[in-house]
Amino acid sequence: MNTSNGVGLRIGEDVILGNGVKLFGHVNLYGCEIGDHTRIGSFVEIQTAVKVGSRCKISSHTFICTGVTIEDEVFVGHGVMFTNDCWPRSTAGDGRLAAEGDWQCLSTLVQKGASIGSGCTILGGVVIGANAMIGAGSVVTRDVAAGTTVVGNPARPIKSRGISADKGNGVSADSGKA
Repeated sequence: MNTSNGVGLRIGEDVILGNGVKLFGHVNLYGCEIGDHTRIGSFVEIQTAVKVGSRCKISSHTFICTGVTIEDEVFVGHGVMFTNDCWPRSTAGDGRLAAEGDWQCLSTLVQKGASIGSGCTILGGVVIGANAMIGAGSVVTRDVAAGTTVVGNPARPIKSRGISADKGNGVSADSGKA
């Protein structure tokens, strides 16, 4: 592990860090796994059971909650927020503070080579396909097909770049599914 600025790093004993991981100041990691040569920017929190692949860039002020899996070579812009509960409540039906068993954690998958622009919100339970592009400020409420660019609130496709899961280049087309 390499820390460019080790100020305020909080790394739980249960965190698995790959080779060449770079962490910047004020990072909070617990119960997660970070792949080789990934960079984690300042003021990032990554929760329990999250897996971040190799050669990813997670930009500052990002929150990655339990239930999220990020595959290799994914870019996550500044201030991206992942969620994992469609019906968040502070209390259970009987008035006590809600605990782990009182809600359903939704899984989210970000596939290889996808890019998520700054300021996006990713709702729980979605799949962002390989090499997909999420425009800055978008709110992703449903699956995004591989190679598709989506923008807006809710995010809607504007084009498919014809990018397969294995390649990082392709021809633009005006179709796509979000």
